[in-house]
Amino acid sequence: MNQLKTTLPAIIILICLSGYTGSQVYAQGSMPEALDTGTMQEQFDYLEERTRIYNDFRAIREDMFQKIKSNTIDSLTAEKNNVFQLKDQLQDQSTLIESLQVELQSTNGQLDQAIKNRDRLTFLGMSVHKILYNTIMWTIIAALAFLSGVLFLSNKRFYSIARNNKNDIEEIKEEFEAYRKKSRERYEQLAVQHHNELRKLKGK
Repeated sequence: MNQLKTTLPAIIILICLSGYTGSQVYAQGSMPEALDTGTMQEQFDYLEERTRIYNDFRAIREDMFQKIKSNTIDSLTAEKNNVFQLKDQLQDQSTLIESLQVELQSTNGQLDQAIKNRDRLTFLGMSVHKILYNTIMWTIIAALAFLSGVLFLSNKRFYSIARNNKNDIEEIKEEFEAYRKKSRERYEQLAVQHHNELRKLKGK
């Protein structure tokens, strides 16, 4: 009885194994769709669900094993190629970034120079900052305005003096004309008196 209890589980396992192996051999010629179109995770999940473990060993059909092996190698090769492509892209991007940095530095230099040129002018053959140029120009304008004011006031004063002198001259001319007229009248009177005196003397 004890021997029967010991051998019974082994017999059941062998029967199950024989049935499973027979079914696997029967389906040996067909490959599950999951192993053809599924991802690697899906393929391993399929094997885990459809195979059994015996004494810590998993029974897998040879064609499925070879299929999984081939798919794994293909996936690793594809990922390796993808890594190489990513490295090449990364290298290209690094080169592009370096080129853009050089171009950016050049652009910044040109911008700084343009700003300097914008803030400077050529005055009398010299490069002068716009602030200094504006200061010089406003100083010249202020000096010219001050000089114009001084000249205007001076001309106004001279014009006033000239007008006063003209008035004085007119008054002197009028006085001279009056004096000349009086002198002429007096001369004529003296001439008449002298003529009368001569006639009187001749009459005697």
